[in-house]
Amino acid sequence: MIDLRSDTVTTPTQEMLRAMTAAEVGDDVYGEDPSINRLEEEVAGLLGKEAAVFTPSGSMANQIAIRLHTKPGDSVLCEEGSHTFAYEAGAGAALSGVQFDLIPFSAKLSDEAIRGRFRGDGLHESPSTLILVENTHNRGRGRALARQEAERIVATAQDLGLRTHCDGARLWNAAAATGDSERELAAGFDTVAVCFSKGLGAPVGSALAGSRENVARARKIRKRLGGGMRQAGFLAAAALHGVRQHRGRLREDHRRAVALAQGLEEFVQAGRPLEVDLPDPPTNMVYWRVADGQEVIERLRSKGVLMNHVGSGWIRAVTHLQISDSDIHEAVKRIREVLLAPGK
Repeated sequence: MIDLRSDTVTTPTQEMLRAMTAAEVGDDVYGEDPSINRLEEEVAGLLGKEAAVFTPSGSMANQIAIRLHTKPGDSVLCEEGSHTFAYEAGAGAALSGVQFDLIPFSAKLSDEAIRGRFRGDGLHESPSTLILVENTHNRGRGRALARQEAERIVATAQDLGLRTHCDGARLWNAAAATGDSERELAAGFDTVAVCFSKGLGAPVGSALAGSRENVARARKIRKRLGGGMRQAGFLAAAALHGVRQHRGRLREDHRRAVALAQGLEEFVQAGRPLEVDLPDPPTNMVYWRVADGQEVIERLRSKGVLMNHVGSGWIRAVTHLQISDSDIHEAVKRIREVLLAPGK
């Protein structure tokens, strides 16, 4: 089976499993797990922040950040399709009592678009207090924001008095794509969340980084949300292995995404109505659209290729640690069998 549904489907490599079984652990709620402490310190350093806290998931890290930076009745600015708005089960409203003001994705977080959605603290308004920036953007075709764009967005937000959070679940991919370091991409944000269970191949975990004060408060919020863990160092060891060993290979995933997109473009030349969307610079996501997207997905599954139909004919494919060059070649071959079959 060639599984291109997401980079979350990876399983630990043998080297990662060895790191997990060799982990030195303790009770993290008491702050006594050396592997957790080591991971948090290293990630904070990579992101240029004072401290970090390990969380079971990226959704929890994002929701802690929202709770940290807002109060009930506030408005949070984010792009349409953002994970925090669309894929976290309404947690912003349920847990923090906030509403979202959506910036059109096509506006590319321009200064004008941010200011246009900003709400003051008038009697009838829900005041804007936080902006969420997703890098790379999942529903945004894997778009990566470079350092200059991130700096501009932060500067505009600060001018408006907004606090800033970066949902950097795939910040590692953004760094690989843009050539900017994670530290440069995280600069200026009050908090940054990164994920270990996507491109880095760990089974579980994310981290939220920021100032010591914010992380101390975040740790308390994590406790309230049920995120305090005991001997979590086994998970931290997997995450740390991913950070140290797998960040450097992410460009391979991006290269394979380009190869997949190029293979799909061949079908356009063959006369099959097809649209291919690959971000510039390319990351590990390819979006492509056919009129019968759901049917195509089902037929591909029967041929051992898994992708996700995300609506309106759009199909998402994500390359990752366990997708090889030969997998891409074989996936294109099987897509050809589906798209160019007689009668299609």
